[in-house]
Amino acid sequence: MPWSLKRFHQTGQLHFITFSCYRRAALLNTPEARAAFEDSLERVRKWYGLFVTGYVVMPEHVHLLMSEPERASLSIALQMLKQIVARKVGAEGGPLWQRRYYDLNIWSERKRIEKLRYMHRNPVERGFVEKPEDWRWSSFRHYAFGETGTVEIESEGTVRKKEQMGAPLKAARRLQDEQPQNEQPHPPASPEG
Repeated sequence: MPWSLKRFHQTGQLHFITFSCYRRAALLNTPEARAAFEDSLERVRKWYGLFVTGYVVMPEHVHLLMSEPERASLSIALQMLKQIVARKVGAEGGPLWQRRYYDLNIWSERKRIEKLRYMHRNPVERGFVEKPEDWRWSSFRHYAFGETGTVEIESEGTVRKKEQMGAPLKAARRLQDEQPQNEQPHPPASPEG
């Protein structure tokens, strides 16, 4: 690990993760490849007990906003995710992923919203779509319209649904604990902006 890169784990905070395809090639350039990533992310989320707060799958990289896993370390869960996707998608004889990943701890609600907005606007900024809701391979539609997609998104909306269903609220308590005492939760559609 480079000396300048410091990772802080077991903090109970969310992590903003970015990793890229090998040599930044557009190896996730098809709808099928991006859908395979989403399927794999949901599978790994369940296996390791992750809470995914947001994500976007781009043609040559991925952004994730997620918790540390309940089972295993974050690096092990990400390694498994990359391996599963590589088997499903393949890269025509070469590697699919760069070896490293970028990891930033999210220490505040303000930073969480900033990263969600950044992720959801990424396809628009790159010129792939005109509006965030037009890019199917992200968590935006969950926040804007309450849609349930391939990947279960941990948000205030899902916490409320779990409360109504009587489900365990370990994640709900964590989300509530992260809210600063003097701040009100943001409206569901706020990540676009």
